[in-house]
Amino acid sequence: MDNKFKVVHHPFTPLEAITEAKRCLRCKVPQCVKGCPIGNHIPDFVHELSKGNMGSAMKIINETSNLPAICGRVCPHEKQCQGHCVMNRKGKPIQIGRLEAFVADFDTNMKLTREPMLQKTRGKVAVIGSGPAGLTVAGDLSRQGFAVTIFEGQEEPGGVLMYGIPEYRLPKDVVRKEIDKIAALGVDFRLNVLVGKNGVTIDSIFAEGFDAIFMATGTALPRQMKVPGSKLRGVSQSVYLLHNVNAFNEGAIGRDMVPVNAGEKVAVIGGGNVAMDAARTAIRLGADTTVIYRKTQEDMPAIQSEYDDAVKEGVKFVWQTNAVEFLGDENGNLKAARLVGPDGETVEPFDRVFLAIGSRPASRIVSTTNGIDVDENGYVIVKDRPYGMTTRSGVFAAGDVVHRPQTVVMAMKAAKDVAVGIAQYVDAIKLINDIGMKIEEK
Repeated sequence: MDNKFKVVHHPFTPLEAITEAKRCLRCKVPQCVKGCPIGNHIPDFVHELSKGNMGSAMKIINETSNLPAICGRVCPHEKQCQGHCVMNRKGKPIQIGRLEAFVADFDTNMKLTREPMLQKTRGKVAVIGSGPAGLTVAGDLSRQGFAVTIFEGQEEPGGVLMYGIPEYRLPKDVVRKEIDKIAALGVDFRLNVLVGKNGVTIDSIFAEGFDAIFMATGTALPRQMKVPGSKLRGVSQSVYLLHNVNAFNEGAIGRDMVPVNAGEKVAVIGGGNVAMDAARTAIRLGADTTVIYRKTQEDMPAIQSEYDDAVKEGVKFVWQTNAVEFLGDENGNLKAARLVGPDGETVEPFDRVFLAIGSRPASRIVSTTNGIDVDENGYVIVKDRPYGMTTRSGVFAAGDVVHRPQTVVMAMKAAKDVAVGIAQYVDAIKLINDIGMKIEEK
């Protein structure tokens, strides 16, 4: 792996973590908990950490989170737990994310926690997709006695955690260790199985005897720009860049498959976290990189710390500007972009343009299944009771496929709510069937 992709923000040492934990005031009404989408018991685990009780701290975290080592690294803490910390008024909030990651890493590396594996007698649940939402449902339901099988189209589980977030922000070794913990709960993984292709469908999964199916397929299709020249060679998606760079860092492909070369002039269009990831990745590959965003810095949805790090690393920003045309040479290769901004129209030379303007769900599963309704934009429609069930009985959905693309922890929050709905549904169906069988016996 290229050294430029090594982790930017290093973990706490034990002394640093305990010292930081001791700063917590243990508020009677902890605002940090209110700011956490999944309701982590933050003051409790931080207090245990302050006393050096690593196992107790991990046990508390496990009550609400399936992926603490990941959330501790990639959640927008300044908008959530840390942003709500009372000590943030003085600009020195407890570094909750780093503490969470420390506890999770320590527990994994020391092999402290070994959760009991319950007998899987409560029902069979299939999960399609192994990103944050899929792993969360799998972990929650497995802990409640459900036999869970994850169907994943890639050769390795993790979804966006493995293929979409750069190594310097989320080391893949961390992702693998978190997934190993999910597997240790008794969750089964079927890899290289793309539901909606090669005869594997919702119907075929139900035919295997599953009681419920959870769709956690995310938003697999990036949005295109409908401007002249968008089909030129050199105009591509940011997710393509991120996927290939991750594969290169893992040794799966050669450097020639990475679509950025040192010295090239690169533009990234968009203002979200994917745009920041793409821009910071291009910088690491030696490119002169500029982010072009149609609104102001204040309107940018990216995490503030990601923007700050991008600026420090040399990424340039152009605000309130739209790319209205991409210009190419006689061979169909990109050579420039026509931009319209506050100062009028300009033509800027670029060797590569990467789009990060959002994504939409793939229709692969819905198109091969009867009874699953979607809205006008292709997002799956779900009910409130049982929570998260689609218009087809027994099929549930959450995460980006339902709620539009969001952060890792927001996908987890939705998934935890749906896990409750799935458990209620399976229990109810089995109860109805049991009553029916007793009536027939009479």
